[in-house]
Amino acid sequence: MPISAPEGPLLQVEGLSAGYGKINVLDGVDIVVGAGEIVALLGPNGAGKSTLLKAISGLLPRHGRVRFGGADISAVGPRETVNLGLVHVVEGHRVFTQQSVHDNLLLAGYGLRRREIDERVEEALGFFPEIAEKRTHRAATLSGGQQQMLAVAQGLVRRPRLLMLDEPSAGLSPVLVDRVLSAAARLRAAGTAVLLVEQLIEKALGVSDRVYALAGGRVVLRAATTEPDLPRRLEEAYFGQGAHAPLDG
Repeated sequence: MPISAPEGPLLQVEGLSAGYGKINVLDGVDIVVGAGEIVALLGPNGAGKSTLLKAISGLLPRHGRVRFGGADISAVGPRETVNLGLVHVVEGHRVFTQQSVHDNLLLAGYGLRRREIDERVEEALGFFPEIAEKRTHRAATLSGGQQQMLAVAQGLVRRPRLLMLDEPSAGLSPVLVDRVLSAAARLRAAGTAVLLVEQLIEKALGVSDRVYALAGGRVVLRAATTEPDLPRRLEEAYFGQGAHAPLDG
């Protein structure tokens, strides 16, 4: 029996299928994310994790049902999902390299009142002192890790109800990985939910409440991160032995 997210789901995905052209990647995926919780989405390369985030946020056509905050957003595009409070930080720290750090964050708040944007920019920079002190520098001058931090900060400017992070540790030193993941924990404490795709399994589990594992475009495991045998179950799921195992836990 599927695990229910605490206090009812903020995000509910049912029977989601998506892919690229004629290539189908996801096959009937069901997940839920509760308000104010961190859910890790794990799996081997090619499992469909990034595709799932893109399908949820409307960056890819999809079949199935996506509900957010009780509303059906199955036919909603990425701009509308952002306005509803569902923000997706895509893999690869995509920032405007010729713009300053500060201007990148202002652009992330496009459509908001200037006073409100300024407040949110300062709030987002508060999570990452390393880039706050370089606010006037062009993003091109930042290290890869700092650009990743800027990409996450861009998502925070929208004050999302749900922040979807795709490989936020990419290009970061261990210290900065901890900084980004601690930011996720602070968001949870403030009531923001996080759906986290991450290859650093132990670190992801350390900040998450629950976990889903994908393999071959399907959910092969879902569990609470407090389960004592979770590492073994994840290993089985990764290598295919858990593909037909019960999805309870």
